[in-house]
Amino acid sequence: MKKVAFYTLGCRVNQYETEAMAEIFEKNGYEVVNFEDYSDVYVINTCTVTSIGDKKSRQMIRRAKKNNKDAIVIAVGCYAQVAPDEVSKIDDVDIIIGTDNKSKILDYINEFNQSKKKLNKVKNIMTVREFEEMEIDHYQDKTRAFLKIQDGCDRFCSYCLIPYARGPVRSKKFETIIEEVNRLVENGYKEVILSGIHVASYGKDIGNITLVDVIEKLNEVNGLERIRIGSVEPSFFNIENIKRLANCNKLCEHFHLSLQSGCNETLKRMNRRYTTDEYKEAVLNLRRHFNDVSITTDVIVGFPGETIEEFNKTYNFLEEIKLNKLHVFKYSPRKGTKAAEFKETVDNEEKERRSKLLIELSDKYEKEFNKKLIGKIVDVLIEEKKEDSYYGYTRNYVKVEIKSKNNIEGEIINTKINDMNNDILVGEMV
Repeated sequence: MKKVAFYTLGCRVNQYETEAMAEIFEKNGYEVVNFEDYSDVYVINTCTVTSIGDKKSRQMIRRAKKNNKDAIVIAVGCYAQVAPDEVSKIDDVDIIIGTDNKSKILDYINEFNQSKKKLNKVKNIMTVREFEEMEIDHYQDKTRAFLKIQDGCDRFCSYCLIPYARGPVRSKKFETIIEEVNRLVENGYKEVILSGIHVASYGKDIGNITLVDVIEKLNEVNGLERIRIGSVEPSFFNIENIKRLANCNKLCEHFHLSLQSGCNETLKRMNRRYTTDEYKEAVLNLRRHFNDVSITTDVIVGFPGETIEEFNKTYNFLEEIKLNKLHVFKYSPRKGTKAAEFKETVDNEEKERRSKLLIELSDKYEKEFNKKLIGKIVDVLIEEKKEDSYYGYTRNYVKVEIKSKNNIEGEIINTKINDMNNDILVGEMV
């Protein structure tokens, strides 16, 4: 039996696409093995959100041939899409695909086997208008299922390459989403995470349907217990949408509400299409309509032109709204973006200082939120076992440890929270 190995960098969309490609290989007689093992084919699903992603992608492409010098090495994904010529110069890569036509990966392998010449199958993603259907029936060792329902982005934030890597907004057919979720439920999955490059744009290209419509319909699927959504902007959480979503009892009380900066001047340079007042309003409305809601976010520090005064505005804003967790990124310029041309830069030492301050703030508010759950009874979806303990997540995405002599992996357990060990809650079955 031929073998294939995958290495995935980046976001949930990449994770979904890797699983979909793995399923294509399995249905055609391949065995999926660990990336460090001997394999006939190695697929690296690349990322280009940061320069670190580019570097890591190159490293993994080169590492593949060390496991088997005769293997076929394939680079797919965002870095391959935006820098195909750069990737092509790597001696160890045989096939370059990009962010579209991943479903044709076996055809490209056959073509390479016939020609024995390096193939560059990257095309102009800005001309792609159709969502590439790649469906999944099961995941490798997962209890939650990522479901890619949207691709592309038309926001063009000044620091971001992703619109150039992913192209225009494309949406998965509504009927196909429902069919795929039903299959996942039949295969034992209790939770789905609706993912996309800009998932709130779902339906924009189709018309007469929105992300809220999808969530409402999935809320009716028998056997599905939980629904989560990927990162969204505050404009998605207008009061009408919030009220509709609050009526969906399967929608988890955890939302990743992208911020990037708590200073309006910085947001404007970033080409983010909201103000801090609009962001705050979304946060307050979510807290009014969802009990124990967990709101997390991303913040970039050291964006060009971000003065100490601007950073302090961000810090003070985050102190005011007290989000549960901050994912803090130090700005790095991406060639080809508008922000890379900005002259007023922030030095690395100052970026590090600002990053540490926000991480400390994040740790503080995360602990405060978690402590509020002590004494409460919550549902925990068990995902893994380590020694004699099981670990899973609450609806608001807090990790919980439960001891049990029975096999409860994949089950939703009614749990009383008794304590907290570092960032992990400790509970018992009730």
